[in-house]
Amino acid sequence: MLTNHAKLMQFFAVANEVTGRKKLQKMIYILQKCHMPFEEKYAFHFYGPYSEELTLRVEELCNLGFIKEEKEDRSNYHQYRYSITEDGQAFLEQFKMDMPDFSSQVSAMQEKSSRFLELVATMLYFDDLSLEESITKVHTVKPKQKYTEEEIQEAISFIDQIRQ
Repeated sequence: MLTNHAKLMQFFAVANEVTGRKKLQKMIYILQKCHMPFEEKYAFHFYGPYSEELTLRVEELCNLGFIKEEKEDRSNYHQYRYSITEDGQAFLEQFKMDMPDFSSQVSAMQEKSSRFLELVATMLYFDDLSLEESITKVHTVKPKQKYTEEEIQEAISFIDQIRQ
């Protein structure tokens, strides 16, 4: 098993359960931007930063029986739920990894909506810009989201909180 797969297994062990593919993508990206050693490559996509590598690794972990993907039919879309399996837990006990503790960041992100995490991830994607330029960029690339000033301020505070 590759190290990057094991790192994702560690994430699922900490998270217990993640609801939604978009939320999963944003959580791993935000952890990456908090200097956690996730190495998936991201590019900007419809819903902000997106990693094809992450999608493939999660699919492989599901095929190995280490991660369970449950599909729920909602009124007009499908919702996916991910959790680590007993086989996944057993594997992790055998494959010890030296990962920093990111449980507080995961807990904080699990309390937030995928829409909010999309905003946070998008702001972090443009973190090489000044704060004002980053905010302008968010409004430019995400006009349909209509993020309010309050949401932007909450995202800024959230970024400061999880980077500590």
